[in-house]
Amino acid sequence: MAALLYLCCVRFIFYVLQSSPTVAAAEAEVEVANSIRSINFGVIINEDTRVGKEHKVPMKIAVQNFNDRSKNFNLSLHFRNSNGHAFQAASAAVELAGENEIKAIIGMEKWQEAALVAQVGSQYQLPILSLATAPATLPLAPQRWPSLIQMAGNYSHQITCIADIVKYYNWRKVIAVYEDDGYAGTSVMLDLLAQALQENGLEIEYRLAFPPVASMSDPTKIVLEELTKVFSMQSRMFIVLQSSLPLAVHLFREARNSGLIGRDTAWIITDSISSLLDSVNSTVISSMEGVLGIKTHYSETSREFKFFYYQFWKEFRTAYPEEWNSQPGIHALQAFDAITAITIAIEHLGAEARSSTKLLETILSSKFDGLSSKISFQEGELQCNPVFRVINVVGKGHKELDFWSAENHFFERLGDETGRRVVTWPGDTNEVPKGWAWPTNAKPLRIGVPGNASFEKSVRVDKDNNSNRTEYSGYSIDVFLEVVRIIEENYALPYEFVAFYGTNDELVNCVYNKTFDAVVGDVTILANRSKHVDFTQPYAKSGLSMIVPYKSKESQKARLFTKPFNMQLWLASGGALLYTTFSVWFLEHNVNPDFGGTRKNQLSASLRFIFSSVFFAHKERILTNYTRIVVVVWMFVVFILTQSYTANLTSMLTVPLLKPKIEDIGWLKANDKQVGCDGKSFAWAYLTKVLGFEAKNIRNVSNQYYYPDLLNNGTIAAAFLRLPFEKVFLDEYCGTFTHTNFTLRFGGLGFVFPKGSPLVADVSNAILKLSENGVLQQLEGKWFSPPLDCALSNTNTDVESLNIQDFWVLYLFSGATSMTCFLLFFIRLLKSYRAQESKIGNSGSLGEKLVKLWKYFDKGETRNGNEATPISYELDGLGPPQWDISSSSESEITEHPQASLSFEVQTSPTPHA
Repeated sequence: MAALLYLCCVRFIFYVLQSSPTVAAAEAEVEVANSIRSINFGVIINEDTRVGKEHKVPMKIAVQNFNDRSKNFNLSLHFRNSNGHAFQAASAAVELAGENEIKAIIGMEKWQEAALVAQVGSQYQLPILSLATAPATLPLAPQRWPSLIQMAGNYSHQITCIADIVKYYNWRKVIAVYEDDGYAGTSVMLDLLAQALQENGLEIEYRLAFPPVASMSDPTKIVLEELTKVFSMQSRMFIVLQSSLPLAVHLFREARNSGLIGRDTAWIITDSISSLLDSVNSTVISSMEGVLGIKTHYSETSREFKFFYYQFWKEFRTAYPEEWNSQPGIHALQAFDAITAITIAIEHLGAEARSSTKLLETILSSKFDGLSSKISFQEGELQCNPVFRVINVVGKGHKELDFWSAENHFFERLGDETGRRVVTWPGDTNEVPKGWAWPTNAKPLRIGVPGNASFEKSVRVDKDNNSNRTEYSGYSIDVFLEVVRIIEENYALPYEFVAFYGTNDELVNCVYNKTFDAVVGDVTILANRSKHVDFTQPYAKSGLSMIVPYKSKESQKARLFTKPFNMQLWLASGGALLYTTFSVWFLEHNVNPDFGGTRKNQLSASLRFIFSSVFFAHKERILTNYTRIVVVVWMFVVFILTQSYTANLTSMLTVPLLKPKIEDIGWLKANDKQVGCDGKSFAWAYLTKVLGFEAKNIRNVSNQYYYPDLLNNGTIAAAFLRLPFEKVFLDEYCGTFTHTNFTLRFGGLGFVFPKGSPLVADVSNAILKLSENGVLQQLEGKWFSPPLDCALSNTNTDVESLNIQDFWVLYLFSGATSMTCFLLFFIRLLKSYRAQESKIGNSGSLGEKLVKLWKYFDKGETRNGNEATPISYELDGLGPPQWDISSSSESEITEHPQASLSFEVQTSPTPHA
């Protein structure tokens, strides 16, 4: 017994000794465990969707990474499944807030879930980190949900990007497609889209709403029924604004089967679908081929992203082997950033991290570079300017076309015609779809036509009372028929003309108030009209011209001989004549007896000599070479002037001597004259409001045939006609009436359609084709070409007077030649004078010297005191000849060497003379 007791004691001691290290280690572990603070967080996701799965895996990875490196904290996530129901998400939030000491709630895929959970968070003072995209920036969100932190931004930037795409491709109307969840978020997005489109002159034609897929008993049937309604609309440009992935699968499958994804259609999807394209199978992708989409851009090159990518791929494949794509998307990155924001706040707070209030304040003030974007907050909203990738679904996936941001919009030219950015549109075409089609149940276009046009060659309406048929003809009608012929090469365009009896402004207003679908007629494109309707490309010029009777110019024949030259040219010619006369006199009067005698005789002889050269050969001889040069140049000038004068005078005598009776509208207003115009057009308003005519002085002329009598009998002094009908009128009354220089130009004649009508682009394009292939010119010739005699008489044959600008080089050459000869002769004469003075002595005052110089130049003599000394000078062969003078009184000749004409002169010219 004692031995047994001893053995038991030994074994007990041995056991204690063996177990003492284990106990110590356990106690150490308990002590460490007590020093680590556990913090619990709630997570609400829809675990049945791809987005929910992408939320769950990154959160676990982020928490595990933090717990592995943290020595003070241990984070725990408590997941709840919302199953896509907002109230179930709110119930889960209440449950989480009431137990497990939850410090924050993360998740929520839809905005309505986030809004309800945020109310719970405000009640329990828990931070709510929402991963749902808000419909827009909500100004009252901080007051309504003070604990809400938005990690995913809002749709406003996506909507602006979509509006830019629609504008870029010139689509005018769109159909907004969305999943109506019954909350206000969708209506806010629709309002944003309508506003963004309206800023670019675009509009939403129809809003195609679908209930949530979970509420549909037969999704295929319901989707097809709703899509059938679209066939009664014109627009074929669809914007899928908000949709879950299951609804998108049904939508695009049925749209392709019904022909709504094909030629002339266009589809744009938002990030809610584009971000999940990599996770759907090829069947879904093939039904979406040709669709454009926008995806949030994020960097895939950073070290952090590559490390996360590997972790996500590994964990996601393990957790969800049924998912064939294990790559992370934007939703996974946002979920990871949400946990990162929490862990950064916890590390910053330390022991205070268990306070939800402190945690909320720290998260809102945090700033860091996340995987999805740069993370910072303002009033609970994520502050970032996202960059979107514009993608094109093609083949088994999608390709990038361009990048877009709010600051730069498109980085490059969207979908150019080269390289990888060529867009593949629905119908497997690279041609940009027009984005509209003629409704299957549409009625023919009701086209208003002016029934009482003042000029029948533009529009004429003939009604046969017997057959009750109405015939429409005219230039505008023919142009429209040619346009329809071009359009119907692509699609049918049923229409019917309806005669309208009223003003053109009233006719345009009928398009605005939807009485008519279009207007075809002589309607001028004006700015005030373009505010309410759209005009096509102009098919004819438009303006306003003043027509007046001709006034004969027979009374001007008496002075017609002065008209070939204008006043400046007459004065210039006279000046050149006098200057040449002076040059000849100066060069010849001292050496040539034909230009001798008294001063009067000298000048008259010189003038007669120069002037007579215009008409006949002169009898006077020329003795100096300088004069010969001057005269030769002058004869050349005279030849050119006389030929030009004769030609211009002949032209003036052969043109019709007619001119407008009135040329100035100021004279009409000053003399209170009456004028006529078409009161149905814009001319009446323009004459009163712009040109300032009084209404009492404007007469409404309803038909073109009334104008001649009114103008001829003086009832109206002038008529204001629109182009091109002014040409029609003058063609019919050529030689009787004419247009003045007063002509105004306007925007042209165009067809009228409602604002935003997609037909405007096609009709304008057809008009351009008609202009390029010459059809418009042929039609204009058919309706507006004048008879041959009128075409000749209407030609502007006014002959203008010649002016100084036509002959300034000629006058410059003549003047320069005369001046050069004058200066050369003067210099040589001056040298001869100095030589003579040096022989006889140069004495006397300055005044006496100047007198001697003048007499030498004038009479060819110098005086020494009272004695006159004739000078025999030689000018290098250009001087005077040697005179042999016989006279009965030598002293008389000596005293007055040029006073008498009764002497004989025998000349022996110098070798150079």
